[in-house]
Amino acid sequence: MSQGAARARRPEPVTGPDGAALLAARRAAFRQRPALRIRSEGAALGFVNAVGVCSTFYVFPEGLACLWEAVAGRERPRWPRRSHHDAGIGLTWELKDTLPARRQVYYGKLLKGRPVLVALDLFPAFYALARGRQRARDYRAEYEAGRLSLTARRLMDSLGRESPQYTRGLRADCHMLEPGKTREFERAMAELQQGLWIVKTEERYEPSFSYRWDLLERWLPEAVADGRRLGRAAALDRLLARYLGAARWSTPARLARLFGLPPGEVAAALTRLEGRGALRAGVEVAGWPGRFVVSAR
Repeated sequence: MSQGAARARRPEPVTGPDGAALLAARRAAFRQRPALRIRSEGAALGFVNAVGVCSTFYVFPEGLACLWEAVAGRERPRWPRRSHHDAGIGLTWELKDTLPARRQVYYGKLLKGRPVLVALDLFPAFYALARGRQRARDYRAEYEAGRLSLTARRLMDSLGRESPQYTRGLRADCHMLEPGKTREFERAMAELQQGLWIVKTEERYEPSFSYRWDLLERWLPEAVADGRRLGRAAALDRLLARYLGAARWSTPARLARLFGLPPGEVAAALTRLEGRGALRAGVEVAGWPGRFVVSAR
């Protein structure tokens, strides 16, 4: 094939807004402005429902809404020297405990092992991508197939017999109270959280600090049922459309990296969404190198 023919087959770039306009739109959606900062539980719930998914404190380099930034009303706030006395840190910490405890949002380590808050209407998409049509009882099949560790299986055995359980009781039931077993326990719990088998439902501070754990299927039965009915392609389309609606722009590589998805699946989803008019792909942004996927909003 001649170079001229190859060039002829390449998609023409799509003219888009300038970088300043996109940045301003994202900062408004992510509440990274003092006038838009979150001051209450109701505002925080509205924020999570608007963006779909956000981190608690960690700032993702790929571009994800962050509750702490929204509380502070600015991008990448500096961590205070005395964080226990900082009002913004305190409110963020309270909100990330209160909203999940009231079952108003999902909270767990879904993205890159980092905790995030997810709107309940978007959560079925995460479940469909992680678990498909599986139910809680399918953990044994996952173990037999080599996709679940022995320690994770033992923890699921315990929670299947009795749930919810606080951390100490769960460790005791699995004979893992020794300090030398802590790292093994934490690895298995992270594995089960990221696989959407279990969920942390409470952080108890009195009489001593502890977490309470439950099977996800028992804690959010309706959302799990919705996720089991949702096909993988539909789940991926819903997730990316919701994310881009708030983030405004990204690239296929960043989307794949942020959500831990195969690049080919991301590309196929973006093609479907572009066909529906939800986004524009191959957009050139004035002042930025490369091409971008930009929300139709």
